[in-house]
Amino acid sequence: MNHQSQEDVKLGRFLSLVLRHQPEAAGITLDEFGWADVDELLMGVSQTGRKIDRTTLERIVQENAKQRYSFNEDHSKIRANQGHSMAVDLELEPLQPPDILFHGTAQQIVPAIQEQGICAMKRQYVHLSKDEETAAQVGKRHGAPVVLTVDTAGMYRDGFLFYCAKNGVWLCHHVPWNYVTQMKSI
Repeated sequence: MNHQSQEDVKLGRFLSLVLRHQPEAAGITLDEFGWADVDELLMGVSQTGRKIDRTTLERIVQENAKQRYSFNEDHSKIRANQGHSMAVDLELEPLQPPDILFHGTAQQIVPAIQEQGICAMKRQYVHLSKDEETAAQVGKRHGAPVVLTVDTAGMYRDGFLFYCAKNGVWLCHHVPWNYVTQMKSI
């Protein structure tokens, strides 16, 4: 994996904002599936004073450690793989998840999770990780990290739907507390 330049990291963050939360920040719109026209995106981002071209965009998509973005087949459209705060249809098919998955959060959020379960909050889905390390990294962004182990096999048996985003993040709409089998402070 290549090390991204600071400019690419900043552009990547702005692209995340535009493609997941606020397309209007670049003066563009997303279709119902979350796709943005690449030429419109490049023009819109450039009009905000940021320096970007197709080569830069391709590099950012390729080198993003979290694989947040995808192009369509001919690279004329781009979208975020998950994490949207607006309703988009990512065209995901329900899949059987691994028996357990992990959710990273912060210690101060645990009491609310114990009461309400793991909720999507401002996003479309709850994000679950295949490994504890990734979940711990997510939890660190919000404070003292806690990793919750989720009995996804039990949830699946009980009729909950799961989806796997193109970048390997598992998604579901809600995780009731009774499916959390372990809580580990990191």
